[in-house]
Amino acid sequence: MKKPKTKSAWTVYILRCADGSLYTGITRDIARRVGEHNSNGVRAARYTRARRPVTLVYREPAATRSAASKREYRIKRMTRADKQRLAGKSSKK
Repeated sequence: MKKPKTKSAWTVYILRCADGSLYTGITRDIARRVGEHNSNGVRAARYTRARRPVTLVYREPAATRSAASKREYRIKRMTRADKQRLAGKSSKK
């Protein structure tokens, strides 16, 4: 008998790279994805491969992939100062 597929929530995240730059993405499994960014595997984003290690500085849940993608787009359009404020706000929780 097949197990019903469980839907995990999507997460929008920001990573701080070793050079101080910020990277924004979406995933369903944040721990796995951060591990991929820090690994030598092909699943790491090209941008983060040359800027390791990366650390998670912000995460925000999203109900659907569409909502996560829209929020990712809005975050990517923010200024660096706004992104740092966003990341700083979450690290104080």
